[in-house]
Amino acid sequence: DFSFEAHPANTTLEHLQTLYDKGFRRLSIGVQDFNPGILTLINRRQTRQDVFRVVEQARSIGYRSINFDLIFGLPRQRPLDIEFNTEQVALLKPERIAFYSYAHVPWVKPSQRAYSEADLPTACQKRALYELGKQRLEAIGYREIGLDHFALPDDELFRARQHGTLHRNFMGYTPRPSRLLIGLGASSIGDTWDAYAQNEKHVEAYQQRVAAGELPLVKGHLLSPEEQIIRRHILNLMCLFHTSWQDPSLRPPNLERVLQRLEEPARDGLLLLEENGLRITPEGRPFVRNICLAFDFHFWEKRPQEQLFSKVV
Repeated sequence: DFSFEAHPANTTLEHLQTLYDKGFRRLSIGVQDFNPGILTLINRRQTRQDVFRVVEQARSIGYRSINFDLIFGLPRQRPLDIEFNTEQVALLKPERIAFYSYAHVPWVKPSQRAYSEADLPTACQKRALYELGKQRLEAIGYREIGLDHFALPDDELFRARQHGTLHRNFMGYTPRPSRLLIGLGASSIGDTWDAYAQNEKHVEAYQQRVAAGELPLVKGHLLSPEEQIIRRHILNLMCLFHTSWQDPSLRPPNLERVLQRLEEPARDGLLLLEENGLRITPEGRPFVRNICLAFDFHFWEKRPQEQLFSKVV
């Protein structure tokens, strides 16, 4: 299954046709927001017309699935913007929506220094933006898939959720488990199931190393047996909303500490602790990331005093 990320301002009919001829049948368009003022503020140079053009061209060629990446919590984003964004979605009806939370990391992305945290919504306002977007997406026919993803009922992603075959990787949810993810291009990440590797982040450096006949990798990580167990539980929670360690080989490292961290969300009705596992309640689904964090021993080694719910969204 081949897919690619399409910048709406840069993707041409020739790009779409060439990749289709090479076997690509899905594309993901980085929309983020349709408000031109917000796009200018976040240094995203594209227009509503660009998005409409790419969608129309892709459909005319024969692509079977189109995804929109939308973001909530952007600087100066208001409920009216979320409403306008979902109105455009209703017009174009992409098969899938990834509705991501904005991450403010100006020390990683210097362009974010163009605005301050004062321009960002509070945690409660940000949560309200998500709930508004979710409500409006569901009203026009989309169904929530796992965490921050939506799909139309006739899309294979929705069917995978119904059949219990949903999988999640660096690119989001996929309809079937895969132990191999090949990342092509600058900054992409590959996954061989027991290891991760990332390519050069800058296009020039990536091209130079490829031209020199080198693998353009900058970093990688080989997963330990303990990390593979943790991944199993995190994927179960993100895809199925439950996990089990009844099999002794799946017992999480430091299980007693994990259970201690989960006591508070269990008291709040966000999850049910079972004899050898846990099940996330409907009320707890918006907090899946926080619940998964309880298993991440690397995180707690670095931040032993951190609170599980210090960040809600």
